[in-house]
Amino acid sequence: VQLEESGGGSAPAGGSLRLSCTAAGLTLDDYAVGWFRQFPGREREGVSCIESVSKSVSSVVSTKYADAVRGRFTTSRDNAKNTVFLNMDSLKFEDTADYYCSTAYECPAIVGYPLSSGYYDMHYWGKGTSVTVSS
Repeated sequence: VQLEESGGGSAPAGGSLRLSCTAAGLTLDDYAVGWFRQFPGREREGVSCIESVSKSVSSVVSTKYADAVRGRFTTSRDNAKNTVFLNMDSLKFEDTADYYCSTAYECPAIVGYPLSSGYYDMHYWGKGTSVTVSS
């Protein structure tokens, strides 16, 4: 199984980027997919999570966001492409980090805490993509 993030790069403050998470050897919609980010010298922390569409009881798939990104970032799926996206709008300098996608059986109750907080039970990880926001 391999997850791969792409779409990172540089953007000005106020700008936008779109990250993609693709998978080989795994159907992403069999899992919840979380996005995490890691600042230099700090622990990885949750950014967003999207539940599985096929496992959802309603037609609206549940998403969760960290307080720091809610209203600016949006996660979505394209199951035909086996891809999960993280659309990042209104970027801030403090969004500069390495971003990772990961799978889980379900989204955690709370998103935004560090990985060691115990809220997460993530399985597969990509190698990450770097985002740099210039002020």
